[in-house]
Order: sequence, then structure tokens, then C-alpha cells
Amino acid sequence: MNKKLALVGLGLAFLLLLCLLPLPYGFYTLVRFISMVVFACMAFTYYEQKNTTLCVIAVALVLLFQPFIKIALGREIWNVVDIIVAIALIIQWYKTKE
Repeated sequence: MNKKLALVGLGLAFLLLLCLLPLPYGFYTLVRFISMVVFACMAFTYYEQKNTTLCVIAVALVLLFQPFIKIALGREIWNVVDIIVAIALIIQWYKTKE
């Protein structure tokens, strides 16, 4: 993963953590759209690097976060998902930084 994409992932982690706050619904939809684009870019990068495992994970996250056919998990579960994905993105950024 290149450093620029990892930095974008760090920004996405910040947005995902902001989703824990009670914000207007439009913000959550915007974050889902941004997440979909970022994870699609990550999937393409992993595909080019022939890293099948991370490519499949990124594609699964694209499908989970895409805003067109919403997956109703409930607020509590989405909060847990947001935290887990944010932590993973922060770890990925940290590993890329070294």
C-alpha cells in the first residue's frame, strides 16, 4: 500500500470515529460513499500487488459500506463496525509510515 492511500485511510478512520456522534443522517451517507470509494481504491491497489487476502477484505468493505443498497445492522452494530475498521485503518497507516 502506498503512503498516500494509507493517509487517506487515516482520514477515513477519523470520519468513521466521528460517526459515533449523533450527527445528521446525511453525514453518515456521505461517510458511506467516501468509504466505498476509498476501499475500492484499496482493493484495486491490493489486486495490483497480488495481495488476495487484503483485496477480498477491501471488496467486502466496499459492499458493506456502499450507500445504494443499505445494510441495516442497527446503530450499535454499526458503531462497533466503525470502531473496528477505524482501528484497522490506523494500524495500516502506522505500518506504512515505518
